[in-house]
Amino acid sequence: MCGIVAASSTANIVPFLIDGLQRLEYRGYDSAGMALLQDARLKRVRCVGRVQALAESAKSLNSTCGVAHTRWATHGAPSEANAHPQISAGLAVVHNGIIENFDTLRLELVDAGFVFHSETDSETVAHLIQYYLGQGADLLAAVRRAAQRLVGAFAIAVLDENHPSHLVVARQGSPLLIGVVDANNTSANNVEGVYAASDVTALLPVTRRILYLDNGEMAVLTPNAYQISRVADATPVERTLHESQLSPESVDLGHYRHYMQKEIFEQPEALASTLELIGGSTSLQAGIFGAAAVDILPKVDSVLVLACGTSYYAGLTVRYWIESLAALPCTVEIASEYVYRTSVPSPRQLIVLLSQSGETADTLAALRHARELGQNNTLVICNVAESSLVRECNLRFITRAGPEIGVASTKAFTTQLVALFMLTLSLAKARNRLAAEEETRHLEALRHLPLALDKVLGLEEEISDWANRFAGKRHALFLGRGLHYPIALEGALKLKEISYIHAEAYPAGELKHGPLALVDTEMPVIAVAPNDSLLEKLKSNLNEVRARGGELYVFADADSVMGESTALHIIRLPEHYGLLSPVLHVAPLQLLAYHVALVKGTDIDKPRNLAKSVTVE
Repeated sequence: MCGIVAASSTANIVPFLIDGLQRLEYRGYDSAGMALLQDARLKRVRCVGRVQALAESAKSLNSTCGVAHTRWATHGAPSEANAHPQISAGLAVVHNGIIENFDTLRLELVDAGFVFHSETDSETVAHLIQYYLGQGADLLAAVRRAAQRLVGAFAIAVLDENHPSHLVVARQGSPLLIGVVDANNTSANNVEGVYAASDVTALLPVTRRILYLDNGEMAVLTPNAYQISRVADATPVERTLHESQLSPESVDLGHYRHYMQKEIFEQPEALASTLELIGGSTSLQAGIFGAAAVDILPKVDSVLVLACGTSYYAGLTVRYWIESLAALPCTVEIASEYVYRTSVPSPRQLIVLLSQSGETADTLAALRHARELGQNNTLVICNVAESSLVRECNLRFITRAGPEIGVASTKAFTTQLVALFMLTLSLAKARNRLAAEEETRHLEALRHLPLALDKVLGLEEEISDWANRFAGKRHALFLGRGLHYPIALEGALKLKEISYIHAEAYPAGELKHGPLALVDTEMPVIAVAPNDSLLEKLKSNLNEVRARGGELYVFADADSVMGESTALHIIRLPEHYGLLSPVLHVAPLQLLAYHVALVKGTDIDKPRNLAKSVTVE
C-alpha cells in the first residue's frame, strides 16, 4: 500500500518521480503528490485521484532533488489536505506505514506550538523532525531522533530546503530500497545520482544497481554519494550494491490490454522458470529450500501454513497434498488471525509462510509471533528474493514469477502451488514415503505442466463468450470438491476483486446445508469438475442446482462424461492432471474474472479499495 519515490541527482528528476509513481500504481492509492526543491525553496503539488492528474500539475516543474508519494488512506479520508507530502515549515515528508503512537506525539507537538492541517499520522512525523531541527540538530540527526520515537511501521523520505540536495530516508517494517546510477563501480563515493523507492520496479528505468535497507536503518542521499547507518546508534553500515535481475521490459504491458491479462498468459513461462531448479533430474533434492532443509525436513512432525488472501488458498491446497503424500498433519491459518489467538506451539513443526511480495505486514507479524513461541523451523515461499520475509526465514524458496503488477494475483499463485507441491514431495521423501518410481512420475508431471497450462489458456475465446452472460449478474456461486474447493475459493475471490460481483465459494457437498437457498435463475453457479474420484459426487450436487432452476457453468476435463443442456454449459480442459489439476483449473477462473470485468468496464489492474502490497495491518 502506498508508494514512495525520491531522488537526488544532477539532472531534472521530475520525469523520474512521475514515472516512478505510475509504476507503483499497482500498490493501490487514492491520492498523489510531490515536493521539490526549486530555486532553493520547497514546492509542493498534490491531488486526489490518479498520478496522471499530478503529472499535469507538475509539467512546468524542474528540480534535481525531490520526493513523491501515492497514498492509500488510513488516517483521514482521501483529500488533498491528507495527501503526501506532509510539510512542516520548509520540510517535507512522505511516509508509508502506520505510526501507532501518533496521538501521543501529536499532543506533545501541539503543546510545543505546532499547528496540524491534516488528519494523518504522517504529519506528526514532519513536525517531530522539525521540532528536533529547532533544537539545533542537523537534518540527519533530526530524522534519527524522530525515528527513534516512532512506534509502528514506517518508511520515510525527508526533504528540507535548508539542506539542499540532501535526502534522508529510514525504514522500520515498510520496504525501502536505494538505487545508484553509477556506470563505473560500486563505490558510494563516486556516483551520478541516488534514488530511493518502495519497489524496484520504480527504479528500473534509471538503474538496476540497488540495495535494500534493513529494518532500523536510515541513509542520507546526495547526488554523488549515500551513507547508511543504524537508527538506534548511528553505527555506519556497509552494504554492497547488486544488480537486479529485472529489466524495464519485464514490467511493460506489451501488446496486452491489462497487466492481469499479461500475467495470466505469462504463467507457463513463470512455471517453467520456477521448475528450472529441478532441471531434468529424476530425484528432488531438499536443498532447493535451503542448505538447512536436509537436516530440518526429516525431523518435522507437522506443518503450519500462514498466509493471506490468494496465498491462503494456495495453503489450503497444499494441505491436501501434504496429508495424502507425506502423511503429516497440516494446518492452514490466515496470518492476521494466528497472531491474535492462543495456539499450541510445537518446536518440530514446520512454519511455511506464503507471500508474493515478502512484505505482507500480517504475514511478517505471524512469522515473528511463531518465532516468539519457539517455532524456528521457518520456510518462506516468495516471489521477491530481497524481501523482509526471505531475509528473516531460515529456509526459503524463491519462485520465479517475475514482477506481478496487477492487484489480483495470478502467476504468483500458480508458482506458489508448484513450489508447495515440490515441498510436499520433499517432505514425503524425507519420511521415506515416496518411492523412486513415484518421485520420477511426479517430477515428469511437473515438467509437463507449462505445456499443459499453455493449452488451457487457449480456451480464452470460449471463456470470454461466457463473460457476456455474467456481466449483468449481481451474485455468483462457485463450487468445488476436495483439492478443487480451494480453487473455487480463489475463483470467487478473483471475480469479486475485479468485477465487483458478489461471489462466494463452497464445497459442493455443503449446498444442501444452506447455500442452495440462494440458487435461482439469477444466480450463476460455476463448478470446478475435474475427472477425479469425486466427480460422481459433484454431479449429484450439480443436479441439485439444476432442479432449482439454477444455471450451471462447468469447467470439466476432456474425458468427463457430462452432457450440455440449456442450463448446463461446459468448457472442457484438454487433459486431466491428477494431483496437479488445481494448477490447470485455476487459469480458466482467472480468465473468466478478467473477461467479466472487461465487459463491465472496471479498473481491472487497480480495483477500488484494494492494494497489491498490503504493508499495514
